Amino acid sequence: MLQNIRDNSQGWIAKTIIGIIVLLMALTGFDAIFRATSHSQDAAKVNGDEVTQTELGQAVEMQRRQLAQQLGKDFDPGLLDEKMLRESALKGLIDRKLLLQGARDSKFAFSEAAIDQLLLQTPEFQVDGKFNAERYDQVLRQLGYGRLQFRQMMADEMLIGQLRAGLAASSFVTDDEVLAFARLEKQTRDFAALTFKADPASVKVTDDEIKAQYDQHAKEFMSPEQVVLDYVELKKSSFFDQVTVSDADLQAAYKKETSNLVEQRRAAHILIEVNAKTNDAQAKAKIEEIQQRLAKGEDFAKVAKEVSQDPGSANNGGDLGYAGPGVYDPAFEKTLYALNKDQVSAPVRSQFGWHLIKLLGVQTPQAPSFASLKDKLTHDLKDEQVEQRYVDAAKKLEDSAYEASDLAQPAQELGLKVQTSPAFGKQGGNDGIIANPAVIKAAFSQEVLQDGSNSSAIELDPDTTVVVRVKEHHMPEQLPLTAVSDAIRAQLAKQHASEAVKTQGEALIAGLRNGKVTLAASQNGQTWKTVEAVTRNQDGVEPLELQTLFRMPKPQGKDKPEYSSVTLNDGSFVLLRLNGVNEAAAPSDQEKAQYRAALSSRAGQEDFAAYRKMLEAKAKIDKY
Repeated sequence: MLQNIRDNSQGWIAKTIIGIIVLLMALTGFDAIFRATSHSQDAAKVNGDEVTQTELGQAVEMQRRQLAQQLGKDFDPGLLDEKMLRESALKGLIDRKLLLQGARDSKFAFSEAAIDQLLLQTPEFQVDGKFNAERYDQVLRQLGYGRLQFRQMMADEMLIGQLRAGLAASSFVTDDEVLAFARLEKQTRDFAALTFKADPASVKVTDDEIKAQYDQHAKEFMSPEQVVLDYVELKKSSFFDQVTVSDADLQAAYKKETSNLVEQRRAAHILIEVNAKTNDAQAKAKIEEIQQRLAKGEDFAKVAKEVSQDPGSANNGGDLGYAGPGVYDPAFEKTLYALNKDQVSAPVRSQFGWHLIKLLGVQTPQAPSFASLKDKLTHDLKDEQVEQRYVDAAKKLEDSAYEASDLAQPAQELGLKVQTSPAFGKQGGNDGIIANPAVIKAAFSQEVLQDGSNSSAIELDPDTTVVVRVKEHHMPEQLPLTAVSDAIRAQLAKQHASEAVKTQGEALIAGLRNGKVTLAASQNGQTWKTVEAVTRNQDGVEPLELQTLFRMPKPQGKDKPEYSSVTLNDGSFVLLRLNGVNEAAAPSDQEKAQYRAALSSRAGQEDFAAYRKMLEAKAKIDKY
């Protein structure tokens, strides 16, 4: 428990940028849809700041995707309450606006240098463990974001994280609270358990009982509502054989590809920031003192660890890794590209402060041969033509499907084949198009299911579009008794067996408590299993038993145990006898520190939740 609390309260800075990328990737594919949405209407205003319909649409779709991933095969889009989903998404966006406003009002800030360091150290932007500017731009292009836009979103998330961390760090707990928590956390208990196993096999369930259960719970024994779809599928790959590229185009593409190869330089630096506490002259004086230390032979990496004020690189001896042009501050970059390997620069002033820069290495990429790139270039050039053809065909498919009364016409116009799906319910299938949430949602929509229309074009993935139409609709039907009798028999047998051992166990507890039954090593044919000094997370003991055990009151005396019971998931009845409670020795200083950190983290989370409520209470929020 304590480890979980500690883990959840640390590392937020390192995780922020990965979280942003995951979030944006979750929205990829929907962005184009929402960009086309009108921006004239806002979803809400928070102290005058807008929450747009685009943002809300993205948040709703992200929640839907998260539910689908979490529930897997159990996900049923037909059961989603769209109004509730929208309200939940809007609340999340409003909370985010409030936190950003709170962070800015409280003067939280992140330096540009810190953002740069996170960019350089993000695995998503690296090739062979090193930052790659081309890879960085490629990822951002795939997400549909520019550099400035992405940096702004990253800065916003960092501000919220910094606010959360600041509140968490400001919380505290008293020594008495630490000692009380340690006493409870380290407490152990001596107990014995008597288990009465439920034995469904020994229970005879009559046909009359099965029939009565069937009649009483008839609605539980229904076949699922199902549909069979006709569909046409348009695949991007089908267009590749229809396009060609010329040798001249290939040569031009090769020239462009190789012209983008740039020299990468591995820099290390020592930074003295210019800020509210240190003015320019003071920072320059400090960096000149450090320069003199290096001139006398001190190791650059050791000095960087000791004095550099760049939190992202100081612990690595100032090492920034490899990067190409356009990543660093212009003054920093100009100096870096003027250095020879292992040379240390004179003091350099950037927008962040004063630097000493050391060139650790240079990578000059070797241009690959035309032959080695020909297949890739051919595919890329074809892909450009194919993409346009695919987009045009997808638009034509949607228009044709909208106008047609069946799928035969759009299939004929585009040279496609009408295919048929297996029958499936609102939970979907395991593979193929019936496993796609968008297809399932469309299949059971008013337009397709009730009105009998073709669906709109559905993008299964960036390279596949389908249009579906309901071919067959099977309404829920009462399953015959013969189809469910075995399941009912098993259910009733387990239920009766559990009730029987529970009745037996409760009678024994009553007798032990009132003294009519004498405590013995064996009771009712079962032997007590004694366990001493169990902890709250003891391995080998059922979690339900532990939860019950640690809720029981302390025995009044050595020969006056406390009794309780719990029914396990398999129907077994466990009688618990608490013999004693063992108080642990006083915690060590190290344990106190761990407990204090855990309790402070928990208190910080509670403070953060209270702060959010306070912001909401004071805010002017208009929802549209």
